[in-house]
Amino acid sequence: MQAMWLKELKSPLVFEETTPPVPEPGWALIELKAAALNRRDYWITLGMYPGIELPKILGSDGAGIVRAVGDSDDEPWVGSEVIFNPAWNWGTHESAQAAQFEIAGMPSNGTFASHIVVPVATLRNKPPHLDWNQAAALPLAGLTAYRAVMTQGQLRPGEKVLISGIGGGVATLALQMAVAVGAKVAVTSSSQHKIERAKDLGATHGFDYNDPQWHKEAATKFGNPSLIIDSAAGPGYAQLVSLAASGGRIVNYGATRGPVEKLDMFKLFWNQLHLIGSTMGSPHDFREMLHLVDKHGLVPVIDDIFPLDQANHALEKLSASTQFGKVVLMMG
Repeated sequence: MQAMWLKELKSPLVFEETTPPVPEPGWALIELKAAALNRRDYWITLGMYPGIELPKILGSDGAGIVRAVGDSDDEPWVGSEVIFNPAWNWGTHESAQAAQFEIAGMPSNGTFASHIVVPVATLRNKPPHLDWNQAAALPLAGLTAYRAVMTQGQLRPGEKVLISGIGGGVATLALQMAVAVGAKVAVTSSSQHKIERAKDLGATHGFDYNDPQWHKEAATKFGNPSLIIDSAAGPGYAQLVSLAASGGRIVNYGATRGPVEKLDMFKLFWNQLHLIGSTMGSPHDFREMLHLVDKHGLVPVIDDIFPLDQANHALEKLSASTQFGKVVLMMG
């Protein structure tokens, strides 16, 4: 098989050919047709992720055809076009993942390769309305967005939602999901181009988060959102707390801008706000996410496609944060 290996931190991935893995009982071998990048992959290359073990094949997202299984009971899967839940060992509680929870691409080998082995329990049929690239772009971002918006955020039709930092795969799918279920959505970005792209997907308003007063403009033009979906945290978090409607929910699935510098506890308790964390999602979330995607015919936005052996160029694009939607690797 062909694969892009991370052998040293802060160094380019290395293209190599090797023997495909053999699935053990309960596991399946997938011949991947496409894979997709996530911000997580970039953080790992910089060493900014816990439990890094090298060498490793990165990548959590992929779509392909099942070529072999480790148990005869799973033979019906062979030949099926599939995607898979990129995380396993969630545990028994829907409220949070167990200590054994892991994500494909670290510590196990991932999808920047022509083949991967994954637990059979993670397999799902590829949504028929998606091509290979679109299907590969869905799993991690779709799961993360669904849990943040629907499971943790408890979004209801007709509510106002703000999604910060629009452009990444999760934020873009969160926008698409919120619009699909009947919410009124605003976004923030430092790029007017990304704001306009978001409006094409159904956002009604967009605001430049580099403007120190953007949250006041948003309160006037959009109103106070009941739900805010954020992956940045950092210095701008205080503006989100100020903007949220009384009784509102702020869901964070990341903190790319670092720790919150100041939290106005008076606004927090007086406005009865709910600050909620969210990471990936459970197998139940994954099934419900696919149901929502199928029901509304949602299609992940693809920003760019690279051949597998150009994965380093794809990572460079991700590092610049210029993309709107997902960056995909195409096999073959």
